[in-house]
Amino acid sequence: MTKDYLVKALAYGGYVRAYAVCATKTVAEAQHRHDTWNTATAALGRAIVGSLLLGSTLKGDDKLTVKIQGNGPAGLIMIDANGSGDVKGYIQNPQISLPLNTQGKLDVRGAVGTEGIFTVIKDLGLKEPFSGQTPIVSGELGEDFTYYLAASEQVPSAVGLSVLVDTDDSVRSAGGFMLQVMPGASEEMIAKIETRLQELPKVSTLLDEGKTPEDILDALFAGESLMILEEMPVQFKCDCSKEKFASAILTLGSKEIQDMIDEDHGAEAVCSFCGNKYFFNEQELMEIKEEITGGTK
Repeated sequence: MTKDYLVKALAYGGYVRAYAVCATKTVAEAQHRHDTWNTATAALGRAIVGSLLLGSTLKGDDKLTVKIQGNGPAGLIMIDANGSGDVKGYIQNPQISLPLNTQGKLDVRGAVGTEGIFTVIKDLGLKEPFSGQTPIVSGELGEDFTYYLAASEQVPSAVGLSVLVDTDDSVRSAGGFMLQVMPGASEEMIAKIETRLQELPKVSTLLDEGKTPEDILDALFAGESLMILEEMPVQFKCDCSKEKFASAILTLGSKEIQDMIDEDHGAEAVCSFCGNKYFFNEQELMEIKEEITGGTK
């Protein structure tokens, strides 16, 4: 299996910013951690790929959260990504396997739903995070990322997201691309790009055939000069820790912590993003409680 990485490039003399990513191992890691079934894997995987593409427009430590809350059985899909290629995410209802859609493909739209809210929250290290919200317009997710960029960030874009799930529910390939048209681009350029987009096979099919992110961009800009700016590794990476969960338990208050000690004789915290589990015994809970009460029992 090829490595996971993202490529940033310029085309048409800088009038088009282009990004392409192979995220097969990254999506496979999410599938493994959340034990998602095939339709849920495709929905979560597309959201992860889209968030990696959006995140790659940020500086290294800056981060964003994508929340997809549709009216389908998937429930909430939530992804965190940063400018360094790290991503983590979960789907509220991981065990979804729907009948194939009319094209014989996994029914991501059926899982996500066609109504709801698509939210992007960017933490750029400023006092207040930037937040943009658009309605879900498709449920296929590629169109929803595209619509968000056009409506909320006023950037004419095209986003393609693709996940190929094998018959045993494992991830065969996952990846995508994002094109952003800069001011001053000619109608002829835009028409050429639109034609290429219609002709391009699914990204997951190209990756499954051994193609690279560079190959995908070459296919999109056939015959046009392409300037590769950067290659960046991407990976599923969660920053959860026992210390962070201890801080969260602290906010519950001394009575609720005492109830955990008396009734459960401990507590187990599970990270929604990665599934890691952290156990706190009675002594550890007592120490957290004493932080609130100043040492009094």
